Formats: sequence, structure tokens, C-alpha cells
Amino acid sequence: ADLGEAAAIDAAVGKLREALRDPKRRDVKRLARELDELVMRPVRGLAGSTRHMLVAPDGALNLAPFAALVDERGRYLVETYELTYLTSGRDLLRIGAGAPPREKSLVVADPDYGDISLARGSGTRAIVQKQAQSGAASVDFGDIGFPPLANTEAEAREVGALLMGSRVLTGDKATEVALKSAHAPEVLHVATHGYFLPDLEIRPAAGAADRGFGSTDLAQAFAGVKIENPLLRSGLALAGANARKSGEDDGILTASEVAGLDLWGTKLVVLSACQTGVGEVRAGDGVYGLRRALLLAGSESQVMSLWRVADRETRELMRAYYTRLRAGEGRSAGLSHVQLAMLRNPRTRHPFYWAAFIQSGAWGPLGEVHESRH
Repeated sequence: ADLGEAAAIDAAVGKLREALRDPKRRDVKRLARELDELVMRPVRGLAGSTRHMLVAPDGALNLAPFAALVDERGRYLVETYELTYLTSGRDLLRIGAGAPPREKSLVVADPDYGDISLARGSGTRAIVQKQAQSGAASVDFGDIGFPPLANTEAEAREVGALLMGSRVLTGDKATEVALKSAHAPEVLHVATHGYFLPDLEIRPAAGAADRGFGSTDLAQAFAGVKIENPLLRSGLALAGANARKSGEDDGILTASEVAGLDLWGTKLVVLSACQTGVGEVRAGDGVYGLRRALLLAGSESQVMSLWRVADRETRELMRAYYTRLRAGEGRSAGLSHVQLAMLRNPRTRHPFYWAAFIQSGAWGPLGEVHESRH
């Protein structure tokens, strides 16, 4: 089905995403219906009676939560379909073709980021500079620092208990080196701050201090720096991130480093953090960021977020999700059922709370055994 010009769809995605990020917005269903009319209504008739959709989106649609779109009857799509994201149809060839896990599940959560005042300095924004293997510098002009996340320690305990026999690392043990040292844990769960930065070129100019830089001298120091590789502009904050150290364990794990993790055999990676499914969208190539990095690292499936998520509600969502996985539900079906339950709860009815997380890759139960493919 020809969906028409991309510009109209991209604009509708942008409007919906802006509304979804604010739980006080009351126009979400209207905007979700408008995007559904452009994208899903033309293909719904082709889907017949199927209730499981595999979605391999292109362009800005990579950043749209299809579960939160609204059909002609005023129903969210999560009420009708189980949804699984794919980067492309090629993903189907990888399902069941991977190696078995080599380590028990690993939970990394509630890192000790260090004294946030070290990141703030004298009112300046945090800058983390990291040298990539290619020699290109990654400069993070993101948040001024990483404050503690109140619910991630409890989330780690709950998820660790549900993933029986798992290894749980928190506080000063939730390090970049610990993640890099893992070898294909069955499930990898990371609960921390995530970030994605636009392709910035910093130029010294009048008003630099007003934009959060401590002085024009600081802007001058990074004049002309442009981070073209999106895998260097997204990542996760781990122990010591506020200290702005250099070296192997600086507390910032970029997507470029995530791509080098040993996850061939890992059944599921859950990034319980903000914006972990976001990245640079390239037509025909999907999203370049943590989503692409985890695929390159070899993980069989991923659960990630599309916007800044609420700490308490995310903990509740994760507890319910792992409870369903432990009961034998599929990775996509389990997430859909949790989202439905949150939708029916007056406190979490707004899609801001339940639609941020998407599931990509293999969708069956964690213990599912696939036949070999020849």
C-alpha cells in the first residue's frame, strides 16, 4: 500500500511524539488518530485477521510508538495487535540462528554517578570527551549531570529476583568495565540514564553563556567540533559518570562501545532508561544509536524507550514484564499485556506511561527453542 509523501507522515510523527512526552496533554488520541490514518488505515485491510504485526519502519516512523496509534473505532492499536519491531526483514533470518547464552543473566542498575557538583562545575554543563577507535572525538553537551534515580535500586532487586540466579551490580559496581566484561548473559537488564544528542557543531558566538556554557572560552575550546557518527552521540551513564574521568572506565558507555559488547547468545537486552531507542534516523537504514548498536553486538531481542520515561512507573512496568516472561509469555506478548494493564489503570492511562517502551527482534518466550535453519 502506497502511504504517500513522507513529509506529511514525518510531520505527524513529530506532533505525536511531542504530545506523548507530556502526560498532561489531552490531544494525544487525536494526533495518534491522524498518524494512524496516514500509516495504518491503508494497510489494515491487507492484514486480515492477524493479531501479531511485525513492523519494520522507515524514516521518522522508527521513532513512533505504533501501540499508541488510534484506529477508526477510537481504540489504541495495542488493544488489537501484538507488535514487534524489526530493523528490516533481514532480522527474521537471525531469529533462532544465534548461539546459546554463556553466562547467567546480568542486572546493572542504580549506578553511583558520583558527586553531581563535579559535573556542574561553576554552573557549566557537563562535557565528556571520549576518543573513539577511529580517532574521532565524542563530545557530550548533554545534561549538566546525572542525578540518582530513586527507583532503580528497588527495580534491580525485583528484576534480579525474577531472573533467578542472575548477577546484580549496583552502586560503584555498576561500571562500564563490568558491562564490557560480560560474555553473552542470557538477559541483560540496565537501569540508568540514557541519552541521545543531535549532530551538534559548537561555534563560539554571542550568548554562549546563556546556552549553558560557563564562558565563551569553553565554547571556543570546542569550536568546530562536530560529531558525525551517531553511535558516538548516544549512550548510557554508569558509575562515575559525573566525575568526568578519562580512560577505559569514564562512566559513559557510548553506543559505539555497546556495538563492541559480546552479546551473541544474549536472548534479551532491556534498557530501562530514557531515550534508548532513539537515534539518528536515516532513510532506508533505520535508527543509528543504541538500537542499532545492540543488534551489531549480537543480542537476539531488545526492549528500549522512545522518550524520557517516568522512574516509578517504569519500575512497575519492568516488574510486571519480567513476571510475565517468567510465566512463559513471549517477549512481545508480555510487553503488550503489561501495556494493556497500564492503559486500564486510571493513574497510568496516558500513553506517556506505557507506550514509551518498544520490543524489537525475536518475539517468542525466552526459553523457546528454534529449529536449526539450513
